[in-house]
Amino acid sequence: MSASNFTLLRAAAATASMIAVASATAAHAQEVEDIIVTAQKVEENVQKVPIAITAVSGDRLEATGTTSLEGITRIVPSVTFRKGTTSANSAIVMRGVGTITFSVAAEPSVSTVVDGIVLSRSGQAFMDLVDAERLEVLRGPQGTLFGKNASAGLVNIVSKGGTDELEAEAKAEWFEGDEYRLRGSVSGPIGGDWSGRITGFYGSYDGNITNINGGRNRKVNGYEHWGTRGIVDYRGDVARLRFIADYFEADDDCCADVTGASRGAVLDAELGLPGGVALGEKQRFINHNLVTRTRDKQWSLTASGDFDLTDTHTLSVVAGYRNWENEEIREGDFLPRAIVGTAELHDNGLVKTQQFSVEARIASDQSMPFFYQVGAFAWHSDNKQDFTRRDITCTTSTLPVDPVTGARPCNVNDTVNTLFPTATSNSDVNSTNFALFGQATYRFNDLFALTGGLRYTWDDLSFTHFRAPGINAVTGLPATGPGISGSPAGGTIASGGTGLNTSSGSSSNGNLSGKAVLQFTPSDDIMLYGSYTRGYKGPAFNVFFNHTAPTNAVPIDEETSDAFEIGLKSRFLDNKVQLNLAGFSVEYDGFQANNFVLLNGAVVTNLTNAGTVKSEGFEADLTAVPVEGLTLRGSAAYADAKVKKFNPNPLTNAPDARDGTRLPLAPKFTYTVGADYEVPVGGMMLYLGTDYRHVSKQFSDLGEQGLIDAYGQWNASIGISDAEDRYRLTFHARNISDESYVLLNVSNGQRLQIPRDADRYFGVSLRARM
Repeated sequence: MSASNFTLLRAAAATASMIAVASATAAHAQEVEDIIVTAQKVEENVQKVPIAITAVSGDRLEATGTTSLEGITRIVPSVTFRKGTTSANSAIVMRGVGTITFSVAAEPSVSTVVDGIVLSRSGQAFMDLVDAERLEVLRGPQGTLFGKNASAGLVNIVSKGGTDELEAEAKAEWFEGDEYRLRGSVSGPIGGDWSGRITGFYGSYDGNITNINGGRNRKVNGYEHWGTRGIVDYRGDVARLRFIADYFEADDDCCADVTGASRGAVLDAELGLPGGVALGEKQRFINHNLVTRTRDKQWSLTASGDFDLTDTHTLSVVAGYRNWENEEIREGDFLPRAIVGTAELHDNGLVKTQQFSVEARIASDQSMPFFYQVGAFAWHSDNKQDFTRRDITCTTSTLPVDPVTGARPCNVNDTVNTLFPTATSNSDVNSTNFALFGQATYRFNDLFALTGGLRYTWDDLSFTHFRAPGINAVTGLPATGPGISGSPAGGTIASGGTGLNTSSGSSSNGNLSGKAVLQFTPSDDIMLYGSYTRGYKGPAFNVFFNHTAPTNAVPIDEETSDAFEIGLKSRFLDNKVQLNLAGFSVEYDGFQANNFVLLNGAVVTNLTNAGTVKSEGFEADLTAVPVEGLTLRGSAAYADAKVKKFNPNPLTNAPDARDGTRLPLAPKFTYTVGADYEVPVGGMMLYLGTDYRHVSKQFSDLGEQGLIDAYGQWNASIGISDAEDRYRLTFHARNISDESYVLLNVSNGQRLQIPRDADRYFGVSLRARM
């Protein structure tokens, strides 16, 4: 029996035993919890929304240990996560579709919205989830109402606000590996119709990978996060206001690329890893002379309000400013030193992003047979990036051959035989987006309703990129090396460029997108729907360190999608069981994708319009409350996401060999099963929880490169509290079966991303409420 099947059996056995205990001790049934969402910009019961959506309450996020967006993959099977060496290079993938790029002039395909504000870059989203009231995952194109960056889906995060009575909460957590997390919040009335909430948090973790460089055996791939958020709410007779200010800072020595496959006898010896190099996903050691790090600073201001214009119409306005700085320090050669024939490559980059947005909309009374909303949206971001690459190369050396490794080290004191190629780029990207949108629903009767929506979007995008050809840092003379080009940003005259160190460009584009939905509601507990949605993502440029005109100065066209979806939302057995199903087929034209290519022996990326891709499949979500205190959950997603037709070779017009291959980070089948049980025991409350998640095999890059094997994870927890749940102590077990896996596989195992939960670990948390 395979390890994954054995793990699944154990998870099923644990779930079955909990059901048996619950059936024997509980006698009163309860209903599946209602969750109110704002997936269509107005408050609705999630079961009444004709969209494939998963809504997760703040309590559920806490119970599953979901502290960031990376963790939602454990809850929502349709979501996968692309872990980069830094947060700026990470991305969310939904139904097998997502934009993975290093360009600062490209948008994500999966949008993240925080308290009504659309985030400019994917990396901004990977902050800690703190005091979230709920998280909504909307699958498929969501451009009609949300517009920006939502061609594949959207994650909507809503924060907890002020309270009418004084409340306070503190939580402390400890996990193996010296991981600590602290959080505290206070909320209550301020005076009159005003209330507020203030939250602070801190977390740190040493890491799961050991860097043996210099014999120090230092743990890396850890983090240190801290921040605060303040919210002030006003709830008057004709207006509701919310003001939010937050600050977040992170210092992560993450995420190191781990060598899991042989790089040749000499380089393997240079690494000198305990247990050897070719351990694959079991590798937990590196030997890097530079620690890969990410430093983030982010702060924001948000103001929103709902104003009752009449008894039947409400004006809603939300405006926000966000400021984000991301510094990456990256080890690019993954070795302890430069040797003859193998260079050292180190990077340092700083991204600064400012964005401002405002949206206003008017919504009519939803209880009427005909109701609608219309609105306008304006958004601007300024993205600046400074990036420096430093190499050390030598073809000969005055130093002797290392008798242990067989390598001849470069002599960094010998500036004749050893070169120090370097180059620095400066990028400035400005993006402006305006939109007008509207959506209306007409209920023909109690059975049928028709919804239609349109959005007109106008995008303006411009960039300026400066980079001189590589030079020797010691002499100032021209020099190239791995990942360092001898051509200026403007390209050589011979290749059709300007010969200048500057490249610039601009692009404007207008688009009309929309949706149509037919609903059939045969009873209060059953709703069926069918929909067509036209999605859109704006144009882009390939603006990155090695950007070179004229090729990279050509605009990357917009990405459009045509999505068809049918769905069922249902409850039965006196609301003890909730079953939601969705089937989908989405075709993307002009799909914006990243290619890995070689430049002087180093792997670099190139964003392009890949052609046409298609994702089709189904999703199922089941929740059951058979007896009081017991909740059973099961979710499954099947997505067949493939390249339908890759654009042909521009020089030969030959068909691309990647036609028909699967998209990166697109497992065909993912499922989760789990159970939670609460029961009073001797004046106390006992809490039991378990879940199991299986992910089928997937690939890291286009063309089915970089295989990621299938894996499964089983987690469990047991907690106890007083009868009023003021104090709760919980013990956690993660990856109980100790099944290792990777998030990313580049260069056939020579570069692996190993996550924290690829190993079994345990922890404990204590939470107190007032």
